[in-house]
Amino acid sequence: MFNLTKVIAQNASVLCRNVRLLSTAAVRYTSSTNAAATSNTTNTIANNPDEPIQIANPFEKERKVCILCKHNITPDYKNVKLLSQFQSPYTGRIYGRHITGLCKQKQEEVEKAILRAQHCALMPTYHKDLEFLKDPKLFDPERPIRPHKY
Repeated sequence: MFNLTKVIAQNASVLCRNVRLLSTAAVRYTSSTNAAATSNTTNTIANNPDEPIQIANPFEKERKVCILCKHNITPDYKNVKLLSQFQSPYTGRIYGRHITGLCKQKQEEVEKAILRAQHCALMPTYHKDLEFLKDPKLFDPERPIRPHKY
């Protein structure tokens, strides 16, 4: 038994030395092949038409951007025509983010601006002004962007 462990210990030291030599040789080989590959990239692409090319993912969904952020609009309490778009025409309730599709920051700004306009008596609180009922819709309240769970 003692002789077997002695042989394994001697062979382990030889194996460790060989592994170190192999690992340094592999590092030298990979660094030389990387340098050669970067210098001849145009030649390999032109010579080999079977190489894959980089394209965008065709199945990736387009990222939705808040309509106010896209047009760089900051909601102001004096812009009653814009703010009335985010208010229900019959109840005066402010639509939520899942219906309007606004980002969190712009939704908070819109809510604050609507409340401020209502306190300044620029907007009604329980209904929408009749002159703004025929304005084009920014979103459809009947079809929310993110529907509820139930």
